[in-house]
Amino acid sequence: MTRAINLLGYKPRTVAEMRTRLLEKEWAEAAVVDQVIARLQELKYLDDDAYAANFAQSRLSAKPLGRSRLRRDLQRKKLPAQAVESALDQAYEERDEETLIEEAIRKRTRIKGPPVTPEDAKKLFDYLIRRGFGFDLARRKIRAVSRAVDLDE
Repeated sequence: MTRAINLLGYKPRTVAEMRTRLLEKEWAEAAVVDQVIARLQELKYLDDDAYAANFAQSRLSAKPLGRSRLRRDLQRKKLPAQAVESALDQAYEERDEETLIEEAIRKRTRIKGPPVTPEDAKKLFDYLIRRGFGFDLARRKIRAVSRAVDLDE
């Protein structure tokens, strides 16, 4: 229990992360680890739903991301699927993807300039796809930024 509290003192963790960290010591027993995790959940020190919601909010406030990228980041934390979907719904209810993609385009064009050639538009499109925005949404927004570029080529 002392090790678990120390680990939580450094940063919040998911149940899966805590279980992994506690079991990495050779003296750790699985039954004791399960008891510790159950007690931490009872005390609300471990809560995957709250962790997922906080993680999603902090990621979106740091940089604009699309739904698929944020889902992948949450899944990488080994969170339950229900907690991931709930956190995504809550996060994108407050800030929709349209606003986020416009923010991402604004930031990128401030640095690189607006796309003037098809290559520039392709680079911006690739950037938005890497950020997790949908194909159709990215394509539509790039066309709005630069009508002269035809992405079908």
